Amino acid sequence: MDKLKRVLSGRDAEEPSRLTEVIEATSLGWGTRVKGFVACFAIGCLCSLLGSCLLWVPRKGLMLFAVFYTLGNIASIGSTLFLMGPMKQLKKMFEPTRLIATIVMLLCLVLTLCSAFWWRKEGLALLFCILQFFALAW
Repeated sequence: MDKLKRVLSGRDAEEPSRLTEVIEATSLGWGTRVKGFVACFAIGCLCSLLGSCLLWVPRKGLMLFAVFYTLGNIASIGSTLFLMGPMKQLKKMFEPTRLIATIVMLLCLVLTLCSAFWWRKEGLALLFCILQFFALAW
């Protein structure tokens, strides 16, 4: 009955939905965002550096490099999620000017892991790591 009175009197302000409440409750402050960015970016750099060091391990070195390099790239991309937010990040990644680079990058991430684990083709894994680098630079 109270809602009917509010509607009829013109005072019916939309009540926030559950999703809006959750988003507002979980939004991070700027300091927390910067800390999350730094942590993820440091983990990404560490994984990439570790992968480069593991490249020289006999027999499994190239596979370890491909895996750690890919994980490092994923963590580095994830670090910008803290600064921009997930939806804004996805919108920017899939803008028409960045669409091809994003598709190539995501495809190379998947293909690197496939070539390292399922196909066991170390040369392909290395090629896809190089393509990941160029897609990120693009």
